[in-house]
Amino acid sequence: MTDNIPEGSQPLVAHLTELRDRLLRSVLIILLLFAGIYSWSNELYLFISEPLRRFLPEGASMIATDVASPFLTPFKLTLMTSIFLSVPFILHQIWSFIAPGLYKHEKKFAIPLLVSSVLLFYSGMAFAYFVVFPIIFGFFTSVGPEGVAIMTDINRYLDFVLKLFFAFGVAFEIPIATFLLIAAGMSTVASVSEKRPYVIIGCFTVGMLITPPDVISQTLLAVPMWLLFEIGLLFARLVDKSEEENATDSTDEN
Repeated sequence: MTDNIPEGSQPLVAHLTELRDRLLRSVLIILLLFAGIYSWSNELYLFISEPLRRFLPEGASMIATDVASPFLTPFKLTLMTSIFLSVPFILHQIWSFIAPGLYKHEKKFAIPLLVSSVLLFYSGMAFAYFVVFPIIFGFFTSVGPEGVAIMTDINRYLDFVLKLFFAFGVAFEIPIATFLLIAAGMSTVASVSEKRPYVIIGCFTVGMLITPPDVISQTLLAVPMWLLFEIGLLFARLVDKSEEENATDSTDEN
């Protein structure tokens, strides 16, 4: 059976073995990061909860309604932080697995796209923490009925912020998605530009579904999504123009 395998290729079992090894490496790096930062899990939770705690009324504090929450909540936060921090390594493993099957011109775009994807994902999380959280929590804590004590459960708060971290991190990948859609030939700049009104409506729809039910947080997600779409469209247009110029130059030389 090995005689039927093309030269330079690997059998299916070899590919599966390599995939298993890369998955194990990714899990290992997550566990190593977890072990390294777990001793600071409580401090990490204080850092994550600071955008809310700064707006709590004097004398108010966060609470734990479940018996195991004081242990499980920082544990979960540390695990999720380890996963977020290991994203560059995981993407590198994915790149190393698929790179042998890519053409030279595809590899030329792949590395810049991977680097920009990581930076955009972290930028989305930073935008959520430093811009969105203060506005949202400042609004929520200021509109509560008089006489109602604000005592947020630590686990529910963590679920809330992790959801927003992931939402904004993925939303900031829109330029990459737009660029890849056009670069792969699945659409054109003109075609995508014509769908701009639908994209804007879609951004606000996603903001309505993901964020809390208030106009402020919905807008804080929808507007950056729309602007990032425009950035991706701009880069795709520049690439299209450069490719057209190269094609024109080669035609003139012939």
